[in-house]
Amino acid sequence: MNIAVLANSAYSDAKTSVMTERSTEYQAFARITHRLTKANSGGLEQFNDLVRAISDNRKLWNILAVDVANPDNQLSPDLRARIFYLAEFTELHSQKVLAREQDATALIDINTAIMRGLRMEGGDA
Repeated sequence: MNIAVLANSAYSDAKTSVMTERSTEYQAFARITHRLTKANSGGLEQFNDLVRAISDNRKLWNILAVDVANPDNQLSPDLRARIFYLAEFTELHSQKVLAREQDATALIDINTAIMRGLRMEGGDA
């Protein structure tokens, strides 16, 4: 085996496993949104799955809210305020879904819009 083949194989795993912050955020939203969508359309028998997906979605949005509330955050104040508002809305709407007063469609729509923004701005997701 020549040295070029060895070098290429040594670095191939590292090249494929490197993800940017934006692509990591996108993947987190994609996984949770997929689970929300699947459980939201499943009816009562899928309610436990919906509860778990909503819990994970709330955790994700809580992380984002804490991040944008940090004065050292580099995003514009307007964008930070919008993300914080969406986190608050997500929390309130999640409570309604868990009380079976609403479905998760609004949560899915918000996450999907965020994913579009991450893909459009970053181009690396």
